[in-house]
Amino acid sequence: MARRSEHTQEQIREMVLDAAESIVIEEGFHALTVRKVAMEIGYTVGSIYMVFANMEDVIMHVKGRALDELAEQLRQLEPCDSAEEQILALANVYLEFAHRHFNRWRMIFEAIKDAPVPEWYQQKTREMFLIVEAPFRQLLPDPSEAEQGHMAAQALWSGVHGACVLSLNGSLGRVGAENAQATVGLLVKNFIAGWRQSLLPANAVPPKK
Repeated sequence: MARRSEHTQEQIREMVLDAAESIVIEEGFHALTVRKVAMEIGYTVGSIYMVFANMEDVIMHVKGRALDELAEQLRQLEPCDSAEEQILALANVYLEFAHRHFNRWRMIFEAIKDAPVPEWYQQKTREMFLIVEAPFRQLLPDPSEAEQGHMAAQALWSGVHGACVLSLNGSLGRVGAENAQATVGLLVKNFIAGWRQSLLPANAVPPKK
């Protein structure tokens, strides 16, 4: 490692985040402490607090990194032939990310007691969810009813997230990625069919699949 005097504050900042992320990956979120990070990078705790406001600030930025990576994977998904297929593909990307990066994914949903969520982090969350919401808007009979698409995306993604949790923590018996994918596929297919039906007038003919 270079001498301390050779690191800029920006470099120390990146070192802190890299070390904190590694600790989360290897040991889990609850193993993350400022002293452990300091030992990893060879700096004092005080040096860390010169580039971050507090440990909660470090944690939020590590969580932000995970959100950025997940959002990028969702953005890179190739367009599908239909909005329904796109929603299923997005759900599968989410499921795969959870399986491959379990500790980082789980950390996203860990609340920090008495710590407000900064606006920049809320914006990251909104931007990621807009990717998920986009194909739902395509399915709306009336594009002006965007709130319907937003609510449907939230409802379905809550279910997808629940399937991820159950497949990973063993609450209903730990299952592999393939079985979890089948569960998510069934959930997505039936939710979209029911949701689209609910949007139609009482005497309307259901859309062709």
